Amino acid sequence: MATSTESVDLVGDEAATNLARAALFAALVGAFAYVTFPNPVSPVSVTLQVLGVFLAGIYLGPVWGAASLVFYLAAGALGAPVFQGGSAGVGQLVGQSAGYLWSYPLAAAVVGAVVHRGVELRDLDAVGLPTLVGAMVAGTAVIYALGVAGLALVLSLAPIEAVTVGAAAFLPAEALKIAAAIGIVRSDAVAAA
Repeated sequence: MATSTESVDLVGDEAATNLARAALFAALVGAFAYVTFPNPVSPVSVTLQVLGVFLAGIYLGPVWGAASLVFYLAAGALGAPVFQGGSAGVGQLVGQSAGYLWSYPLAAAVVGAVVHRGVELRDLDAVGLPTLVGAMVAGTAVIYALGVAGLALVLSLAPIEAVTVGAAAFLPAEALKIAAAIGIVRSDAVAAA
């Protein structure tokens, strides 16, 4: 009795590639969470996580960039030490930095949508510097809006105090992260030339 076997692709090559890339960027954001600097003005430390959020949106686009950050949040909630300074657990998703964490998928989607002008990826060499900067500024606005709201809620801060310690205190660091992301994106173009 002979049986016929056929090769069946459960997941297409493109989906598998996108899943792998999303997982890689989730891991990158987790690694960036270990780089922390105390912020004397804020109860939340400065980390490099936002740089990873920017890069996920830029390189993966709005859909897979957001998916990578959902993977990141799920990994941290399940106990992987990928949150600030190697912390983990569901408690981080309801603590003082919860608003920032929850904003990451949305911010990556915004950055990706602005850079790629929709959901389809376009060549990054065709993306101008103003578009890159504008995308990351828009992503930063999303992160600050949810981060400030989270701080105000969890720490019972007045609106002005929440904006001061939750957004204004981070502006210099965000400017450096935007510059670093531009350098990374443009380094590909320089290396190809």
